[in-house]
Amino acid sequence: MKKLKAGMVAAACLGVAACSNPVTDAGFAGYVNQAPMVFGHKKFIEVQVGPASTGLNWRYFVSNISITPFTADEQFEGGQSILSKDNLKIGFAAHLIFRVNSSAESIKEFIEKYNCGVDKNGDYVMPAYLQFIKEQFRTIARDEVQKYNGLDIKDNIEPISNSIQVRVTTYLKDSPFVVTSAVIGNIQYPEEVEQAVSKKLATTQILERTKMEIAVTQAQAQKRVAEAQGIAQAMQIINNQLSPLYLQHEAVEAQRLMVDSPNHTTIYIPVGTMGVPQVGVIENK
Repeated sequence: MKKLKAGMVAAACLGVAACSNPVTDAGFAGYVNQAPMVFGHKKFIEVQVGPASTGLNWRYFVSNISITPFTADEQFEGGQSILSKDNLKIGFAAHLIFRVNSSAESIKEFIEKYNCGVDKNGDYVMPAYLQFIKEQFRTIARDEVQKYNGLDIKDNIEPISNSIQVRVTTYLKDSPFVVTSAVIGNIQYPEEVEQAVSKKLATTQILERTKMEIAVTQAQAQKRVAEAQGIAQAMQIINNQLSPLYLQHEAVEAQRLMVDSPNHTTIYIPVGTMGVPQVGVIENK
């Protein structure tokens, strides 16, 4: 009897020890399953989106999958550089922002079809990316960049990125992955090309500066011509209007103004032809 009671107590303790309360934190979705004690297969129970917990249950376990965005960076440098449409060697980087859909169906599909284990940080998503997305993403990025001539790539980053995003989204359409964006950047040209581009840019700047200096010089010349024309026209008007009678009138007016002034001295001297003063004794008649 005592042995029976001891066995029942041990079984009860074992049962309690096998109970658990799996927790899923915010930003994660938990795939909850029930594991058999010894033999059999795990049984799917539910998907819980954090923050949540199942409550105390017998042999419940949870695999928590992050549903926040991930960024995958792929480098095409050195031996991984590509040839552009005009056979120019180009280096660049491609960035993919994606996440796992948080719906119960997607989380269940992810664990059952795309689960590649966890990395050193306990994450499920990046191992799945490396297995199912990485190579296709690199192939698409390489293919879209190669459609352009080398020096045209920098001017077409947005359409190239959009094309990559559309193609990757189509590729993952029936998967639990959701693509947020795809972007290329850090375009790198061979050193000799960069030097040629820099030299061309410097030459263009010198040409533009020279054009500006020529325009300024032309404007200044036009200004001087206009000023000369104005002076010539003014002189012509003055010469046409300065008749002897007009000058005599101006002289009389000036003398009249001096007479009306309280502080003045007026000296009259006889003048001859052309206004030359006469020197000598003039007899009165």
